[in-house]
Amino acid sequence: MTDNETDSRPYAGLGVSIFYPCYNDWGTMGSMIQLTVQTAERLGLDYEVTIVDDGSEAHTLELLDDIESRFPQVHVHRHESNKGYGGALRTGFASGTKEWIFYTDGDCQYDVREMELLMEFARDDVDIVQGYKITRNDPFHRIIIGRVYHWIVKLSFGLKIRDTDCDFRLIRRSVFDKVHLKEDSGVICAELMTKSLREGCRIAEVPVHHFERAHGKSQFFNFPRIARVVWQLRGLWIRDFLHYRLGIGEKP
Repeated sequence: MTDNETDSRPYAGLGVSIFYPCYNDWGTMGSMIQLTVQTAERLGLDYEVTIVDDGSEAHTLELLDDIESRFPQVHVHRHESNKGYGGALRTGFASGTKEWIFYTDGDCQYDVREMELLMEFARDDVDIVQGYKITRNDPFHRIIIGRVYHWIVKLSFGLKIRDTDCDFRLIRRSVFDKVHLKEDSGVICAELMTKSLREGCRIAEVPVHHFERAHGKSQFFNFPRIARVVWQLRGLWIRDFLHYRLGIGEKP
């Protein structure tokens, strides 16, 4: 392209830091990165891609080394030990250098090409573009547990959001100047949306497709993790109530 030509790609020059948390996602990460690079190039994004490896096993690390060598746009950030889903997200958010940050999970239950749907709302009057699942394609027991969790979060924190737990988001990087995340589990999603709304962030919601898990298994749906999440939600609610509703203590 010459200096006199105009880039006609849909979102030419839009700065987006893309990251994916990864924990033993060797069966999906390769195709996700290929689709990500193809989509970002087609849209004309000014982009970077980070894979946050959260202490994966050797065969996943070998795959990530190969990905990093084949795609110059991709950087792998490694945790020496597992820091939990929230820890991986915090690392990903902190690694972003562009105006916007896009992320989704590394298990391919969302189509990364649908990031384009979120880009439509990357405008001055929006701070977070939140996806919501059109239909949840999970085993029945996960759907039930997910709905119970959704309503607990919705009622506990008063969140008027369709799908707090949909990890398909585009976030203005400046949001993290005032929203400081601390959780290390999946509770970080409730923490992110609660604190963002309390701080006056403007949110748009977009329907996205959700697919059956093609590889691996969920790290969330076992009793010890669920019990831990319930305990952490309790702590988040107490801190939220004290600071934002009673004006007591430091910002949670």
